[in-house]
Amino acid sequence: MKKKRSMADTLFTLFNGLFMLAFVVITLYPVLNTLAISFNDGIDAVRGGIYLWPRKFTMKNYLTVLSKQNMITGAWVTVMRTIIGTVLALVTNALLAFVVSRKRFIFKNQLSLFWVITMYVNGGLIPVFMLYRNLNLTGTFWVYIIPGTISAFNMLVLRTYMLVLPDSLEESAQLDGAGYWTVFVKIISPLCKPVYATVALFVAVGHWNSWFDAMLYNRMKTEYTTLQYELMKLLSSVMQQSGNAANASAAGAAGASITPVTVRSAATIATMLPIVCLYPFLQRYFVTGLTIGGVKE
Repeated sequence: MKKKRSMADTLFTLFNGLFMLAFVVITLYPVLNTLAISFNDGIDAVRGGIYLWPRKFTMKNYLTVLSKQNMITGAWVTVMRTIIGTVLALVTNALLAFVVSRKRFIFKNQLSLFWVITMYVNGGLIPVFMLYRNLNLTGTFWVYIIPGTISAFNMLVLRTYMLVLPDSLEESAQLDGAGYWTVFVKIISPLCKPVYATVALFVAVGHWNSWFDAMLYNRMKTEYTTLQYELMKLLSSVMQQSGNAANASAAGAAGASITPVTVRSAATIATMLPIVCLYPFLQRYFVTGLTIGGVKE
């Protein structure tokens, strides 16, 4: 009986390892293939056959992306909105979640229901645009920050995590004379590091990948353009050109070494690289924040 169980465990471990290996290959191959194309000569890339390693290495694709008009400005605006927006959203949502999670707060259930409704119902695109315009947010940098400061989803995630924490911690601190602010800063917040990292990652990725608000509210303000909006414009022009195979032949005849495909790959890698580098440092907090925040004893 012991021998059969051991054989079953061995087979399970083998198949599980093969499955995870196949899953990793399927997940990483598109990224590695895009990376290889981004470092490959454009005319050579038209021939195809590039998988995990560039056939003719070059940096001209990245130089082309970085030399595009407004690309540096968009990168700076995106970095600033990501940092400022993430910090403000984390602070405001944490404070709001702390208030709603207190048992002595009378209207916590009614307010929680109200915020849940806002996740499914909104005023629509045109009323929101008119509201931002009347608030003098359009054409400014703060249109990226202020509307997304409070998020019902992020607040509920933080509140759920705080509800799991033992009430005895707060009660013992209050017996020693601590107020709500002291309890929040010195007791609740240190214990909420995992869920803080989770929410911070959600908000940061949202700000980094956002482009629609730049197109909608700051299209005529090039000083407030974002990296993803510039990338979207670049990819739109690339898609219009990529259907015409004669472009590559003409470029080759002129001695050029870049094509829309390689420029698109370089732009994709350049914009996703910061988030890819940030995620490993937050991964352990990310997993803990989601699992513990979803369990209540």
